[in-house]
Amino acid sequence: MSFALILASLSFLMVVFWGWPYIGLLKRLKIGKPIRIDGPDGHFTKMGTPTMGGVLITVPVLLITLALNLYNVLGRTVLGRSILVPMGVLLAYGVLGACDDMAGVRGLRRGEGFTARFKIQIEMVLSLIIALAIYFPLDLRSIAVPGISHRIIMGPIYIPIAMFVIMGSANAANLTDGLDGLAGIIMASAFVAYGIIAHLQGQIYLERFCFTVVGASFAFLWFNAHPAELFMGDTGSLSLGATLGVVALMTGQWLILPIVMLVPVAEVLSDIIQIGYFKYTKKKYGEGRRVFKMAPLHHHFELLGWSETQVVQRFWLVQLLAAMAGVALALL
Repeated sequence: MSFALILASLSFLMVVFWGWPYIGLLKRLKIGKPIRIDGPDGHFTKMGTPTMGGVLITVPVLLITLALNLYNVLGRTVLGRSILVPMGVLLAYGVLGACDDMAGVRGLRRGEGFTARFKIQIEMVLSLIIALAIYFPLDLRSIAVPGISHRIIMGPIYIPIAMFVIMGSANAANLTDGLDGLAGIIMASAFVAYGIIAHLQGQIYLERFCFTVVGASFAFLWFNAHPAELFMGDTGSLSLGATLGVVALMTGQWLILPIVMLVPVAEVLSDIIQIGYFKYTKKKYGEGRRVFKMAPLHHHFELLGWSETQVVQRFWLVQLLAAMAGVALALL
């Protein structure tokens, strides 16, 4: 654990030191965030803020993990090579998110990026490849249930479930990325929880990887704290979310993932409820009605009068308690 914490500090310093040159580069290239016209009015001041900040997290994490685990990665043991899976996921979803961010800035659908259908199709292909890699080379196909001492081995049904976990985690994190500092602090807290779980299981490579992500995420928050100088973008939110899903699968503790990611899950549910209720009432009454003032959930509280900082801090407090509850359940 001590070495894992040192890695967190190292990744923090790396990101902080090259953060300002990177922000300057994004400004020169005019890679700024477009703002949705249907969002809260107060967000229009964020127009043009540099995006693709997820690169600040993914690149240092990949470099540090590869450098410090090169011997293990090149080794012949499955345990040593297993760290390639979360690294590959971080890279693959990071590239997907970066392409989506660039499409939103310079593409034909400027301001919107890829269509939801196209992005989901790409995610399905990626998640299938990842699920197969977990199921066959790593031979992971079990689930840990709190209160039951032995793990339950699953058959081929594990593959579609793993796909759902990865895609669900990626898109939940993506939907949470809407306020300064929100997604970064939420995902860092979740990685701390799974880093502790990996430590308790003796998965030292996975533990170190998780805390390297935590350090890089904390450093990103240095630039993303309100008022943000840099946005995470899909480059960061999709990659961190998908990678967390894979980490949960590798620990076997993916059943508690909705608890550890309580805030992102609430964000997703608020969106589903809002859209579903609007369509239902429009069909029944001829006029669509809403449950929330605006979805996802963080916008609802903004429109209730909470400041952006209040929403982020209070959501983080809830997330910390949820993360602690998840670790507690993993110990049962």
